[in-house]
Amino acid sequence: MSSSQESSTIPPPAYTSSVPDNIQSALQCLDVKSDMAQVERVLCEAIDEVSNELHEISRDLHEHPETSMQEHHAHEILTDYLEKKGFAVTRKAYDMDTAFTAEFSKGEGRRVGFCSEYDALPNIGHGCGHNCIAISGLACAIAIKKLLEQGLATGKVVLFGTPGEERFVGKIVMMKKKAFEDNVDVCLMIHPSAHDLNVGPMTAVQDVTVEFRGKPSHAGQCPWEGINALDAMLQAWTNISMLRQQIKPTDRIHGIIQEGGTTPNVIVDYSKALFYVRGYRVSDVKRLMEKVENCFKAASVATACEVTWKWRDLGMVHDVMQNSVMGEMYASFMRKEGVVFPHPAEQTAMLGGSTDFGNVSSSVPSLHPLYSMNCTTAANHTTDFAAAAGTKEAFDATIRASKALVVVGAAVLLSQTFYDAVRKEFETKVPKEYR
Repeated sequence: MSSSQESSTIPPPAYTSSVPDNIQSALQCLDVKSDMAQVERVLCEAIDEVSNELHEISRDLHEHPETSMQEHHAHEILTDYLEKKGFAVTRKAYDMDTAFTAEFSKGEGRRVGFCSEYDALPNIGHGCGHNCIAISGLACAIAIKKLLEQGLATGKVVLFGTPGEERFVGKIVMMKKKAFEDNVDVCLMIHPSAHDLNVGPMTAVQDVTVEFRGKPSHAGQCPWEGINALDAMLQAWTNISMLRQQIKPTDRIHGIIQEGGTTPNVIVDYSKALFYVRGYRVSDVKRLMEKVENCFKAASVATACEVTWKWRDLGMVHDVMQNSVMGEMYASFMRKEGVVFPHPAEQTAMLGGSTDFGNVSSSVPSLHPLYSMNCTTAANHTTDFAAAAGTKEAFDATIRASKALVVVGAAVLLSQTFYDAVRKEFETKVPKEYR
């Protein structure tokens, strides 16, 4: 096999953890000075106390969906609420009109971050349940604040309001300005799904805009005088479709044609498309990028059109590197609630979507579990899922998962042993080129 050929085997998609298999036994030996049962009780009660308020906010966001970077209503109601709850709120954070941070600290200690998302999908609404993610961040921040106020822990909690997740913007802008690594020691969030996964994979992705330019002409009178840019786009589309036969099962390439002419009696002189290129890891996406560019070049040669393409300025979205130490702590709480998780090895085979939280996970130890909204027949990014995200069942599932997540955050504040294990996995698991 020449060096230019790809391996005949597909490498395992998940990173190998340095944490022992029996993480649960290690968690039972945490050096927590406070009674963990008391800590859990305080956290859960704090969330229950604001449950009705959170439900109203979730319904409000669901009824007023806003697309990426246009979440002005969500920004207002979330920041107003957090300010009333005693947080130090920064609106329009990191030079984004709809981003925010909310902080509370007491004493010296570690710093725990949570993320709220609140953008919706065009023509679908909250088809990814970001109204639920928004209030989960509120719940966790409020609960940690209560823990600090009661003197059961010291440290800091930061809630990041992260706009534009559906276009992979907010968290990457924040990360480039060192929002996470300079302000928190770990970062956590949850995401609604059809399934419960505590360490499920999320893929890396890069997007590219491609444009073909030809020459217009009358399509009936003298088509031979024209150069058809739509033909070039369809050729590129076909090239990519054929390429899919020769790529790994874990690779994804998909797109939309944004412009392809205005009338059938004129040879199209301009076409434009947007493609997403995904893979389990950043290295997989980099491998695919050259292949996709070659598909564009070939279409240009075949049709005599000029071609230009541009990969997104913000750079690649990283795959999420789930921290299995924190993942097991989350799962241990959820199991007490009757939730059953697939084995971690099985979860690694379940190809996920992509999120700009992946870049956060290369900056600080992170966890991004998926939790079931009890809608196993509805897939994310559909109108059915959007409808489910507005139900009481979805809200109740969000509250349960938020309680599990905030216990993880509390363990980071309370236990040096736990945090050392979390940090050790991060240092050994995250490729240095990601940081």
